[in-house]
Amino acid sequence: MSALPVDPQESAGPAGSTWPTEIIQLGPGESAREVVCKKIRELSDSHHRDPFMVADLGVLAGRHQTFCQALPRVLPFYAMKCNSSPWVLRVLAALGTGFDCASQVELEQVLGLGVAPSRIIYANPCKSISSLQYAACHGVQLLTFDSEEELAKVAQHHPGARLVLRLWTEDSSSIFPLSTKFGARLDMCEHLLKVARDLGLAVVGASFHVGSSCQNALVFEKAIADCRRIFEMGRGVGHEMNLLDIGGGFPGAEGLEPVFEEMAGVIRAALARDFPEGTGVEVIAEPGRFYAASVCTAAVNIVGKKAVLEAGGRRKLLYYLNDGHYGIFRACIREPVPRTPIVVKELGSKPPLFPCILYGPTCDAFDKLSKQEVQLPELDVGDWLIFPSMGAYTWVMSSTFNGFLPASICYAMGPEFRSLLETAP
Repeated sequence: MSALPVDPQESAGPAGSTWPTEIIQLGPGESAREVVCKKIRELSDSHHRDPFMVADLGVLAGRHQTFCQALPRVLPFYAMKCNSSPWVLRVLAALGTGFDCASQVELEQVLGLGVAPSRIIYANPCKSISSLQYAACHGVQLLTFDSEEELAKVAQHHPGARLVLRLWTEDSSSIFPLSTKFGARLDMCEHLLKVARDLGLAVVGASFHVGSSCQNALVFEKAIADCRRIFEMGRGVGHEMNLLDIGGGFPGAEGLEPVFEEMAGVIRAALARDFPEGTGVEVIAEPGRFYAASVCTAAVNIVGKKAVLEAGGRRKLLYYLNDGHYGIFRACIREPVPRTPIVVKELGSKPPLFPCILYGPTCDAFDKLSKQEVQLPELDVGDWLIFPSMGAYTWVMSSTFNGFLPASICYAMGPEFRSLLETAP
């Protein structure tokens, strides 16, 4: 493996962590998993066995290709809140994606990479006055809204904005629903469109979000049909409606239902019915997990262990890891199925499995990786566990609670993507 240098000025990372000083170039046929195992072997020979992650930037480029092939009419605006690593953003900027930003800091980060303001949607329906003024000053015009109060702020502080009305969507089938917080009901949309018109604001389209990790592809079908009605309402009161934003919710990790290809098929059919090609409507989306989840693999070490004998003689094992809920596993506790790690240890062909609880390192009893038990063999202090598909909503949500630093990250990329990286902004 060889390495590509990075700008030392980009060494600052989130919450006390640091960015790596090199990108590992994978050899022919070499995988990021092999990088993880090599690093584990190196760390196992020392007393410092800190948690770490390996991000394969080639996987990121591959996910972009898959998305564009499955949804050729849809322009991806990457939801950077799920993983805002500078290298992830650089690669996606080089690939030509747009960016979905939710704060002024995210706007600053993307604009700082040289991304054109026209490739940004400020998709938080509730924005501060200062961030609206920042967007106006830096040419970011595409904004979402879902209320009269937001329209009043925009009229005063960013009157030249191109607005997108966010629709309330039925998202109870999603693992992380959003509609309790955002979105206007369909029966309120015509009123909001008239208020925008009366304030002299331009509404150019409609958007929705079916919730993160959507488990029912047909929700897209209903939301797209409702957006067609919003387009009719908007045109009826004088707005030039030409942008449809179908949001995110696409599955990230492998093995989730519905699979992305099934979801894409539903979306293609719904677009063909309600927004056929040739009507002049641009379609964008805000994929986050789909792009980032499978990019990263995490490795954590067992720092403590306790055997508990429960009623009936049931033996349960408690493993204490050096990363947990306050680190890279914060979002995992809300997932309906616990993540079962890969054990890095030579074991017999069929070792006995025990119910286990995986705790993080802090003094908070809530600091565990999932609400449910997982089945694992008996392991020892110092053993390693590997968690795949840890690229979305992991280190970006990490804290330094109790003095435990977030997992470090190293980046890898195959030789076929080296030129892409070197031409990134």
